[in-house]
Amino acid sequence: MKSETMREIIPELLWTGNARDARDLQMLHDYAIIAVVDVAAEEEPCRLSRDMIYCRFPLVDGGENERSTLLLVVQHVAALIAHRVPTLVSCGAGMSRSPAITAMSLSIVENSDPDEALTRVFVENPHDVSPQLWEELKIVRKETK
Repeated sequence: MKSETMREIIPELLWTGNARDARDLQMLHDYAIIAVVDVAAEEEPCRLSRDMIYCRFPLVDGGENERSTLLLVVQHVAALIAHRVPTLVSCGAGMSRSPAITAMSLSIVENSDPDEALTRVFVENPHDVSPQLWEELKIVRKETK
């Protein structure tokens, strides 16, 4: 089964998606996704297979997130990428929080410019990243060095 909303960022390793994608067990298994990182504060927690990793960092799409939560989520996703764990990062609509967290985590793993990583995540993908969230993430990124 192919998802219309899930976006493969790194082949067979990293995807962004929405809340529906994170709850589609058959699709998650079809893609061989092992970890789901849910960053949607407004969504109910997912119920996944026992053999899957599930982490929830409730973020809002704006500038009201706890810095410690942002730091934890980008470090967590960066660790999953670095350890080559097939991962889906999901949020409500899959257009702001999940691509922003994914891009910032990639910039940490690759030691690259966050804005360039964001552009890479957005290539041919619809997006609507909150400027406030992105600025918060840039501040947090400086704390990871």
